[in-house]
Amino acid sequence: MSNDETFAAAYREHYWAVSRYVARRLDGRSSDVEEVVAEVFTVAWRRRSDLPPAPLPWLYGVARRCLANAVRGYGRRRRLVDRLGNDESAHGTQVVAAPDSEAPGDWVHEALARLSPADQEVLRLTAWEELGIDEVAVALDCGIRAAAMRLHRARRRLRAEIDRLQITVAPGIEAPRRDTPKEHGHG
Repeated sequence: MSNDETFAAAYREHYWAVSRYVARRLDGRSSDVEEVVAEVFTVAWRRRSDLPPAPLPWLYGVARRCLANAVRGYGRRRRLVDRLGNDESAHGTQVVAAPDSEAPGDWVHEALARLSPADQEVLRLTAWEELGIDEVAVALDCGIRAAAMRLHRARRRLRAEIDRLQITVAPGIEAPRRDTPKEHGHG
């Protein structure tokens, strides 16, 4: 198969997976998602001779770098808008969430948000993208052992953040803490 055919097959097979990957990280801002996905496949086209036989983890690695560039660009634009005094608060359009608007499972996202971007990414690659550790290594451009260690440490830090949040399962009932030793009765 030629490089062009390899690229076309990768595009057809993985376009939606890459789109979902990007959308989950941009909270569904559709125009931004389309822009980043287009950039991912532009890079893939330019580097089509480098496409591995299983290209999805490699495409996720490209998407990760494209997202980082896009986020830096959004930050620059946001700072410019703030400097110009043209933000939403200046026009009285602030949106405040209702007190009961917390969705089930928001505490997981809150705990995840407290982690470093690197920890968030390795956890998302395994949970959201359902990659195996060898594929995570490709996406993160590191060795399999390094990817496994990063995942292990990220999971440990996520557990610690969840414990720190003292999650309430139901009104008045606290979630069991993982670091509390269980008592064993001896008869």
